[in-house]
Amino acid sequence: MTFPRGLALLVAAALFMEMLDATILATALPSIAQSFGVDAVDVNVAVSSYLLVLAVLIPASGWMADRFGTRRVFISAIAVFTVASVGCALSTSLPMLVGMRALQGVGGAMMVPVGRLAVLLVTSKAELVRAIGYLTWPALTAPVLAPAVGGTIVSIASWRWIFLINVPIGIVGFLLALRMVPDIREAQKRSLDWLGLVVIGAGVAVLVVALDSVHSAGTDWLRVGLGIIAALILLSLAVIHLVRSDHPLIALGVLRLRSFRFVASSGSLYRLVIMGVPFVLPLLFQVGFGMSAVKAGLLVMVLFAGNIAIKPLTTPLMRRFGIRRVLLGNGVLSVVCFGALVLISSTTPDVVIAVALFVSGALRSIGFTAYNSLAFADVDSGELTDANTLHATLQELASGLGIALSALVITLCTPLAESEDLSGGVPFSLTLGVLGAMLVPTVIESWRLPRDTGAVVLVRR
Repeated sequence: MTFPRGLALLVAAALFMEMLDATILATALPSIAQSFGVDAVDVNVAVSSYLLVLAVLIPASGWMADRFGTRRVFISAIAVFTVASVGCALSTSLPMLVGMRALQGVGGAMMVPVGRLAVLLVTSKAELVRAIGYLTWPALTAPVLAPAVGGTIVSIASWRWIFLINVPIGIVGFLLALRMVPDIREAQKRSLDWLGLVVIGAGVAVLVVALDSVHSAGTDWLRVGLGIIAALILLSLAVIHLVRSDHPLIALGVLRLRSFRFVASSGSLYRLVIMGVPFVLPLLFQVGFGMSAVKAGLLVMVLFAGNIAIKPLTTPLMRRFGIRRVLLGNGVLSVVCFGALVLISSTTPDVVIAVALFVSGALRSIGFTAYNSLAFADVDSGELTDANTLHATLQELASGLGIALSALVITLCTPLAESEDLSGGVPFSLTLGVLGAMLVPTVIESWRLPRDTGAVVLVRR
């Protein structure tokens, strides 16, 4: 079986488009807020809504591919994502933008997972590592380019163009997909767990609405509290259903494995914290320090440059020290790095800020690689599909909640800073401090892991 390089690059281009869109938006938040007459932090719902729709619908992507075929689903997903991008550019209000971002999430939830599945299904075991490399490396450049591109677009044109750049990529991808994506589907059709999908979706949606109901100008705390309680009840019912169902939307049996359970808990908390950083930094630089969108974008780009620069060394590091030591050391250094970010002020030299961001990006990359490498270390082949679905869902859910939680902390800290007549950057710095403190439990859990955790995936073959 030959390696489908063209198909892999097509899926990588789709992932590039999705990651570029998700990352570039953070730089444009102040401009979008000004256009709609809202606070910059309130625009976070346009970011988190997209990620949370991904989290809810990714579990259904496998069923869609089995039911309708990889080719039809992938092509439809690209079309939906591209049309929704046009809708984002034409939005006349924040609710309309949020709706279009949610529609983008529908396309994104089907586009990359189904495309990746199509590649893996036609790739031999001997070529699997190369296939994953083709799928991953091109997309790593998106977060590096996005902040600078976004800052430039906002400065010389309109924020609406950050969505329109998806259109030519989407059109070309659609045309290529018609020729390159194979039509693979399961002969035996299985039913979709609609109840699980609805209950999980409702629980996540209610939780996000509750968190986004906190505003610096005044908050109905009864509404927020009732929303959080309702969300917890719905998500608890969802877990009960998933455990009892014969064909659940997400199989939870794999959580019996300690390594996977650790990644599902500590790894999700780590991702929640780390994914909040690219949301907070542009606001800190632009709203707090008064930097231009271009300068803020260039500084955030350094964060992702550190991410990609350290990538070739992450596997050697794990082989040299083991996954447990890497996670433990990375966790401690990450907490220290957050402390350094908290101390940054408007008078801090740009070089110092850049160094701190580069180191932060490198630690981010090491942490993600270690957690992802450990996720399937002890999972049997028969449970890989269920483990992959649960892992992908938790990743997207943590990413969305990380942004929503960061926005919540900023909102709560803003009145405190104003009452003490502190500088405009204080709410964002305090938020970074809170995020750093939230990493402490991941360090403790890493310490408790057995010394040989994940050794099976580090054996050279």
